[in-house]
Parts: sequence; C-alpha cells; structure tokens
Amino acid sequence: MTAEPDTAPLVLSIDLGTSGCKCALVTLDGEVQGWAFRPVALHVQGVQAEQDPHDWWQALLGAADELLAADAQRRRRVTVVCCSTQTEVTVCVDRQGEPIGRAFSWLDARGAQAMARRTRGRWLNIEGYGPLKLWRWLHLTGGAPSTTGRDGAGHMAYVRDHLPQVYERTHQFLNALDYLNFRLCGRLCATQDSILTSWVTNNRDPARVHYDARLIRMLDLDAAKLPEIVSSTDVLGPLRPEVAQRLGLAPDTRVVAGAVDTSAVAVSAAVRDFETHLYLGTSSWLGAHVPTMRTDVRHKIAAVPCAVPQRYLALALQSTAGANLSFLRDRILFHPDELASDEEHPAVYEVLNRIAARVPPGARGLIYTPWLFGERTPVDDPLLRAGLLNLSLAHSREDIFRAFLEGVALNTRWMMEPFARLLGRSPGTIAAVGGGAQSDVWCQILADVTGQPIRQLAQPIQANAIGAAFLGAIGIGERRFDDLPELRRTRRVYEPAASLSRLYTDQFETFKEVRQRLAPLYHRLNRVPAAGAPA
Repeated sequence: MTAEPDTAPLVLSIDLGTSGCKCALVTLDGEVQGWAFRPVALHVQGVQAEQDPHDWWQALLGAADELLAADAQRRRRVTVVCCSTQTEVTVCVDRQGEPIGRAFSWLDARGAQAMARRTRGRWLNIEGYGPLKLWRWLHLTGGAPSTTGRDGAGHMAYVRDHLPQVYERTHQFLNALDYLNFRLCGRLCATQDSILTSWVTNNRDPARVHYDARLIRMLDLDAAKLPEIVSSTDVLGPLRPEVAQRLGLAPDTRVVAGAVDTSAVAVSAAVRDFETHLYLGTSSWLGAHVPTMRTDVRHKIAAVPCAVPQRYLALALQSTAGANLSFLRDRILFHPDELASDEEHPAVYEVLNRIAARVPPGARGLIYTPWLFGERTPVDDPLLRAGLLNLSLAHSREDIFRAFLEGVALNTRWMMEPFARLLGRSPGTIAAVGGGAQSDVWCQILADVTGQPIRQLAQPIQANAIGAAFLGAIGIGERRFDDLPELRRTRRVYEPAASLSRLYTDQFETFKEVRQRLAPLYHRLNRVPAAGAPA
C-alpha cells in the first residue's frame, strides 16, 4: 500500500564532494523534495591536498539544519540516512574515532615515492610495476595502486614511511564515507567500494570482497588498522542519540552504509548491465555495470566492486572536467585582484552557456586541452597540463568559452575509445549526470563530439543524492535494484549532428596529436620545479 504524499517516508541523503556537502530530502522513488549545501575548504600546497574532517561534519550539520528546519512535517518523515561521498580520501582516526590531523584528498600526491618503493620490482618493471606484483594486484583486485600516490594505498604508504608517529596513533584508516558513517552511527567500517583503492582486498567474488594478507604485506601495513567491510545496502544501526537529537530526527532513524560517489551515481543513472553514464562534475568519469571483473592496464580502466550485488562497475576517470569552468570563473574572469569588480555573478555558468551556444562548432579552430591537474585515463600522466592552442587576433573570449566545453568533450571521446573496447560494444545512449549535465549546450556538444546520443536526466545535479536515496530505500527493504530503471526520469535526449562528424573527427585527431607532441615538454617543465617552488 502506497503512503500518502505528505506522509510518505523520506531519505536524508548526504552527498559529500570536494567542494562541499549537500543534504537532500528524497522520496523512495528518487524525487528530490529539497536540498541545501555548505562549502568545505580544500587546502593545497604543492603536491599536498587536504581537507579537515571536522569541516565535513560541520558542513553536513549546517546543510541538514537548513533543510530540516524548513519543514517540520518533512523532518518527521525521515526514516533513513544514507551517504554518498568523494573517494580516494584517507582519514587517520584514533581509538576514539577522532581524526589525527586533516584528511588526505584524492588530489594529494605525497605518496608517489612511497608507492614507487612498493610497486617496483628489483630487475624488470612495467610502467613502474614489478611484473609479479602487478599480476597479483590485477588478478585479485582488478586494478593496481596508482604510481602517482593519489589513492588510499598511496596515502597509507606515505603515513607509514614519513609520519611514523601518526601511523602509530592511527587505529583505523577510513575513507570519507566511512568517517561520516562513524559520526552518524558510531560504527567503524568500510563498504566494498570505499575500501577499493586501498588495493588490499580480494575482489574476485563481488559477493565476498575480503582482505588479502599478501596484498597487505605488499603495502607493508598493519591489517588491524583496516576497517571491517560491509555491503552498501547494509543497515549499520540507528543514528547516535546525540546526532538524532541534534538533527531533530526520530531516535530509531536507520543509517544505511551507502557508497562512494562513482557507485552512487551509477545506481541512479544506469543500473542495467553495459548501460553507460557520464558524470560531469569537478572531475568526470564514464561508467557501466558489467557482470565480470575486467581490466585494461594500458589505458587505466578497470571494472571493480560497486554498490550493486554480483556486479562490477567499469570506470574511466578524467581528472578535471567542470574544474576547468570553475578555474575559468574564479582564476580568470572574476579573480580577486585590481581588475575585479565587487559585483557577484551567481549565474555565471548560465551566461557562459548562452555565449558558447552562439559560437560556431569547432570554436573557430581553437583547441583546449583540459589537463589542469594531469590526466588519468586513457593515460595516467600527472604532468600533462591545460592549454589553448591556435589562438589568434581573430579570436575573442567567446571562442575560448566554447573551446573549454569542447576540450572536455574531446577528452571524453579520448577515454571513450578504450572504454568501449573494455565493454566489448558501443556505449550507445549515454546518461549524463552531474552539475555539467544541466547545460543544454554542453550536452549537445558532447553528443556531437563523441557521436553518441546523450540522455540528460531530469535532476542531473542530484545524481549522487538520488543514488544514495535508492541505496537507503533498498537497505530498509522498500525498493529493489530491479525497480530502479523504471524510476529514472529523462529530461531530454540529444542526438549527434551528422553534419558535424567530419569537423569533430578532425579536431579529435588534432587533440590526440597535441598530447603526443607536448607530453615530453610538459614532463621537462613539471619534473624540475622553478626556484623556490614546491616539487
């Protein structure tokens, strides 16, 4: 029997990203009824990138307060809390669960040298890995630690080697998801996807992801510092009494384990096998659920444990997507210096979209490479950098706006080629989610550049929150994974323009040639720091 709309259960869905924490009230059918956001600072210095876990928690409380205070009736309808968070984040906590300093962000590359010592073989190496070590990681996990140090394995290795006092005090290494769940219900645990990029689990059976003693020894870690592993739909327990009281929720409100952002987005966007989605946020990725574990070592694509039982999630990751637009906004257009005005520009992305829409496809020959922080797929190269090529006196900033959007689309096409080979088929119609998928002009550019239809979902910016809500509903037995395809809402489908195929194919070939020719220069420029600059 269906509850009346004003009494139907709601999920308090928490979406913690790099830029901040969003809280949403979502129905069990995935309809977002309200949301609020609080920003979180990112502290970057050279290869170091950190966030304060206390800032995450305060942002969560602030957003939840605003959301729940708006309607007391809706607050009483909340029956479950479920989180989706950024991943490849590492929090060291003591025996009381208190963070020992700031958390390592997924952008933090301090662990590169520590990982090199662990991944390399004595005599022969394949892209920085000893062959036997690489085989063992691929065979058991489906992937391998990043040699850049920007994952859980790299962070833990850095703490182990360079921060011995912190390592000794650390009771558990947690991901961001694990930390929020601990603050909510008091249970120290990890999900099968939040523990993934520690690269210490045997993932060959998706129903029984478990730690492997050999992999733990390869990283030179203490197994006791790794949390219990649970499933994304497990009920971890009720809210802590003080948290329930603080938020004004019933003391029996349940906490479901949830998932990291990639898994949660996939649950909301495309849950059937081989259905492909594109997430356009600060970073971006292509994803699709597949029935078997598979890996493309050369192009850094892997199908790994996820939130859906008996399935793996194939992922191709792009380091910076929407970050290029926020860079354009914050560092170029409205950078706070003598040229800036005091006027705020809250609708800047809408204006950029309108301007880009009137520029001819191809941006009058401009090519933009969106590698502000290196790249991960189809090449794992942290030394690549962004740039505008073929700029002339005939161009204006209007052309630059369009080139930024097209550059991310060209990079998406670049990683789509090996991704399609991994799937063994064309991606077909691609579901677009994330903040960037709100843009009509960007969705059309993506369709034209990639040659694939783009399905814009009805609430693309809420994909993480909706995915977490679905996991919460499934966790308490109110929905099944088989129900989700019928609950997905589409706003519009963008078809590629056949007349632009030749133009964008030529641009794409130029884009790849630019990377090939400039990579040696970027390597020389960025391996040797300027005087006084951090390495």
